[in-house]
Amino acid sequence: MKVIAREDESFESLLNRFKKDVAKSGILKDMKKKRHFTPKSELRREKIRAAERKRRRRASRER
Repeated sequence: MKVIAREDESFESLLNRFKKDVAKSGILKDMKKKRHFTPKSELRREKIRAAERKRRRRASRER
C-alpha cells in the first residue's frame, strides 16, 4: 500500500489517509482471518450461518 504526501499535508492527515486506505482494501481483515487455520467444513458452516442471518434480516425488513 502506498500513499503519496500532498503539498503542505501534515503527517497525521497522511497517516489517517493511509489507515483509511488499508481499511478499505480489507488487508487487515484478511490477515486476521488467515491468522489461524480453519478447516473447509468450518468455513462451509460459517457461510451457511451467514446466509441464514442475511435471510432473516431481509425477512424482518420486509415486514
